[in-house]
Amino acid sequence: MNRLYRHQRHIYDFTRKYYLLGRDRLIERLNPRAGDSVLEIGCGTGRNLIRAAYRYPNTLFFGIDISTEMLMSANEAIARSGLASRVVIARADATAFNPAVLFGKAQFERAFISYSLSMIPKWRSVLEIALSLLARGGELHVVDFGDQRAFPSWFGAGLRKWLARFNVTPRDELEFELAMLAGRVNAVLHIERPYNGYAQYAMVRRGG
Repeated sequence: MNRLYRHQRHIYDFTRKYYLLGRDRLIERLNPRAGDSVLEIGCGTGRNLIRAAYRYPNTLFFGIDISTEMLMSANEAIARSGLASRVVIARADATAFNPAVLFGKAQFERAFISYSLSMIPKWRSVLEIALSLLARGGELHVVDFGDQRAFPSWFGAGLRKWLARFNVTPRDELEFELAMLAGRVNAVLHIERPYNGYAQYAMVRRGG
C-alpha cells in the first residue's frame, strides 16, 4: 500500500472525485447526533472525515488506514483544517484492530467504509468487525463500486480491467454478505444502486 500511494497520495483526492461516486451521499446520510462517535475504516487522505466533521460540528470522528503514506496526507489535511481536536486517525489493519486500544473507544454510533472494501482481500472480515463495533441502534454505511448493470457490457469490462491495475476488485457479493451478517446480529439492511448501478450503497442498522 505504501508503494502504491507514495506518489498517488498527492493527487489522490483530485483524481478520485471523478469516479468514486457516492461518497458525499454517504456523508449526508450518516446524520449522527451531537456527541456521537463516528469511525471510518480505510480513511485514506482524510477527505471524508474532514467533510463529515465540517458537516457535523458536534460529533467526534475517528479513522484508520493501513498506509502510512496516506495517513501522512491525512494528518497534514486535518491539521490545516483545524479539526485535530475532533478528528483522530491511526494506522491499523482493517481486518484486525482494537479501537479501544487505538482511540480509547470500544463502540461507535456510526461507522462507514468508502471505496475501501474493493481494495481489501479479506473484506468480509472487515464487515464483521465493523458491525461488531456498532453501539445499539448504530449504523454501518458502505459505498463502493457496483456491477454497472445498466451500462453497456464493454463499459463494465473496461472499468474492471482498469481497476485491476490498482488492485481494486468490485465486491459483487456485498449485498449477500451483509444480509447474512445482518441476520446474525438482529440488524436491518438497506441497499441502493445509485448512478445506474455504477456504485452500490448499503446501510446496516443494529437493533436498539
